[in-house]
Amino acid sequence: MDEIPNGKQVVVLQGAATRYEERVIWHDATLSIDQGEFIAILGPNGSGKTSLLRVLLGMLPLSEGRAYIFGKAPSRGNKMIGYVPQRRTLDPDLPIRGRDMVTLAVEGLRWGLPLPSSSQEKKLVEDVLNSVESTAYADRPIGQMSGGEQQRLLLAQALIGKPRLLLLDEPLANLDMRNQEAIAQLVGRLARTEHISVLLVTHDINPVLPVMNRVIYIAKGKMIIGTPDEIITSETLSTLYGTPLQVVRDSEGRYLCSGRVEDVHLYQEETH
Repeated sequence: MDEIPNGKQVVVLQGAATRYEERVIWHDATLSIDQGEFIAILGPNGSGKTSLLRVLLGMLPLSEGRAYIFGKAPSRGNKMIGYVPQRRTLDPDLPIRGRDMVTLAVEGLRWGLPLPSSSQEKKLVEDVLNSVESTAYADRPIGQMSGGEQQRLLLAQALIGKPRLLLLDEPLANLDMRNQEAIAQLVGRLARTEHISVLLVTHDINPVLPVMNRVIYIAKGKMIIGTPDEIITSETLSTLYGTPLQVVRDSEGRYLCSGRVEDVHLYQEETH
C-alpha cells in the first residue's frame, strides 16, 4: 500500500526497520507526528538519527515495515519537505553573497551559473530572508559570515519552497550557546507561525527544550518517542541502553546524564 486513505499525520512509521549494509540500524519503530509539532531527535553517534531523515526523504529504503509522509510513501524531491543537512565548512574566500545562495534554491541552479530572477522571485527571497532575520547581512559574502549567520541562510534555502515539514540535521553543531539558543528559538517560532512540523537532530536537548513538543530517542537499535519528562529519565534511558544511567536536572532546568555508556550525551555527529 503506497497511501493511507484519509491519513492526517505528517509522519507515520509502522514497524519500521532499516539497515546499513548487514547491520540493522533500528527496528520495530512505530510512531506518528502531527502537523506543527517540533520533535527533537536524540541518540548516540551512529545510532541512526540521520538514517531516519534519509528514510523520510526517500533516500534510504526500509528493510521492514512502512513509512508515510503526508499519507504517502516517501519519495525523493518531495516539495512539501525542507531539508538542511549537516552544515558543511564553507571556504572563507567564497565570494557568493548570502542573498545569491538563497536565490539558487529558487532557481534550482548549480554554483556559478547566472541568476536570472523575476520580481516575484526577488520578493520570495526577500520574504524568506526576513523570516530568518538575515536581511541585514544577506549581501555579504557567505564565506565571511559567522556560523550562526550561515546557518540562518541554509535554513532560508530550506524554507524557500514553503514546506510543511522541516528536517534539520545537527543545525546547532559547532555553534556557541548563544547562537544555539537563537537558532532554536527561530525554528520554534517558524513552526508555530507557519504550522510547520520540525524534526531536528541534535546532540544536546537543552537548547531546544523551550520550543519542542516531544523527543525521538534512538539507541541500541530501538526508537522511542514521548515528552522529555517521559523519555529523558534514569529509568527509561537505563532500559534503552541496558546499563544504569542517572539523569538529573540542574537549577536552570537543563538535563544532565551520567553513566558508563560513551556518547549518551550525544556530543558527536551522526555518520549513517
